[in-house]
Amino acid sequence: MSKIDPNKLLISSDFYSVQGEGISTGVPSYFVRLGVCNLTCGMSRKFTNALLKEASLADGEIFKGDLELEGKATWTCDSTSQWLWRGEDKDFQYLIDRWKEQGIYEDIKNGTIHIIWTGGEPTIKGHQEAIVNFHKYWKSVDPEVNLLDFENPTFDVMNENGIFYNEIETNGTVVIDQPLFGLIDQINCSPKLSNSGMTEKQRINPDAIKRIMEHSNYTFKFVISNEEDIKELFRDFVVPFSIPLTNVVCMPGLDSQTDFHERTQFVLEMAKKYRFRGLTRLHISAWDKTLNV
Repeated sequence: MSKIDPNKLLISSDFYSVQGEGISTGVPSYFVRLGVCNLTCGMSRKFTNALLKEASLADGEIFKGDLELEGKATWTCDSTSQWLWRGEDKDFQYLIDRWKEQGIYEDIKNGTIHIIWTGGEPTIKGHQEAIVNFHKYWKSVDPEVNLLDFENPTFDVMNENGIFYNEIETNGTVVIDQPLFGLIDQINCSPKLSNSGMTEKQRINPDAIKRIMEHSNYTFKFVISNEEDIKELFRDFVVPFSIPLTNVVCMPGLDSQTDFHERTQFVLEMAKKYRFRGLTRLHISAWDKTLNV
């Protein structure tokens, strides 16, 4: 895994849109997709290494990885073309300038528009440091930014009215350290099931899961394709970690509008049966396979 400069943001894409998944569905949001991931869902490391060598994917291209083709996974990461090799170190001022250019700076600063740190995997240690350092820089160039304590930020301090709102999207395999833990208002954890093709050791880190559950605002969001997936998420996550069902969200495993309604209906029926929160992928309904919109 390439070394990440904590004094820059390794951004593969960034864009203003609407949150399409999880409990913030429908909220105007600015996505910052950071490069590099520690998992390769639907793909073997050999396969992704070949992609890196060939650089053969078009920006936003959706494809099936070797594990999915071999029946060892039921889906392939739909953002691979974004995080695998795309990514450029950006000075911290880059994001601030982007927000101002789009006329959304004040709305981001006051929390009307959420900031969503995604990837790849934004909790990789270098990314954690970079996100914290970005906030320090932001405060240095705009004293009105509501950051009261860089060294010991807390959720209660950060999540006040009129303060920017940070969400982070993570696969839950890396422990989130302070001070990033205190800078995040909402943790959207998407643990991977065996349908990802990843081994149990690769996709389940008990320390990382327990750390997330220490936060005041977290959800575990699972991609499900059948009822066996639901039984697995209860067996491997909900029961052993005592995750409250009010903090469990499930959505269908889909990356296009094909079978969108049928798959969404399946999730909602399962929500009625198992008592978790059933949602869909709203952005797929609106924009199909198009990324960064």
